[in-house]
Amino acid sequence: MGLRRSIYKSPAQLRAMVRPGRITADALEAVRRLAAPGVTTLELDAAASAVITGAGARSNFQLVRGYRHTVCASVNEQVVHGIPGTRVLEPGDILSIDAGAEFEGWNGDSAFTIVLPDPDRPELVARREALSSVTEGSLWAGIAALASARFLGEVGAAIQGYIEDRGAESGRSYGILQDYVGHGIGRKMHESPPVFNYRVADRGAEVKPGLAVAIEPMVVDGDPATLVEDDDWTVSTVDGSSGSHWEHSVAVHDGGIWVLTAHDGGAAGLEPFGITPVPIS
Repeated sequence: MGLRRSIYKSPAQLRAMVRPGRITADALEAVRRLAAPGVTTLELDAAASAVITGAGARSNFQLVRGYRHTVCASVNEQVVHGIPGTRVLEPGDILSIDAGAEFEGWNGDSAFTIVLPDPDRPELVARREALSSVTEGSLWAGIAALASARFLGEVGAAIQGYIEDRGAESGRSYGILQDYVGHGIGRKMHESPPVFNYRVADRGAEVKPGLAVAIEPMVVDGDPATLVEDDDWTVSTVDGSSGSHWEHSVAVHDGGIWVLTAHDGGAAGLEPFGITPVPIS
């Protein structure tokens, strides 16, 4: 019987994850700068690919069997796993980009959502921006919970609580995808343990130094029921409502937490929660 690899990394292994996290952040920043009406999702994919390969890394998405692209580009009712192609971005689109890099055997994974300006449809843009803001805020609420959590289930509870509170404040009902969750990360992009974006009965893995996870809430502005499109990848809402996806890879270490896929280690996102990230020593 083979030995089961521990979900906890050594300090040296966590330090090795810093570089792929930064490369992932750089790739997503290149996509963010390019995204605009008139640009195709395949052009966004090429921008991310150039950054990752230019850094001497590999796209870990291309290591997934059957997937040939560097990013997932999901537009409007597409929530996750959208395949880059000839689709031209239009004003008012809500766009989620997910990407990851493998460098010297270690992985980073991150995602963000933006809404393209559309002066002719301010109400649509405002609604989609609110969705993205709630999703991003729930991500940081989950990361903040990780800083003091005893068990990983507390992260999902914090994410769901944040989304419910913001929904109640605005009078909107947001749906959290339940079939797609976060995960551990390290030698592989997807490892144990699962990281739920909602409350579960199981308290989950113990949070202690050496834990590295990708937290990624996927939220919709409507019913959370989804379907997989005919391309066998793209996950879209059944009711056509908009989707948003935010993600960061985070390490727990002896000094605290560090967001591997944020250039500032998560300082700006965690500041509202009174938490200061600590670099991995």
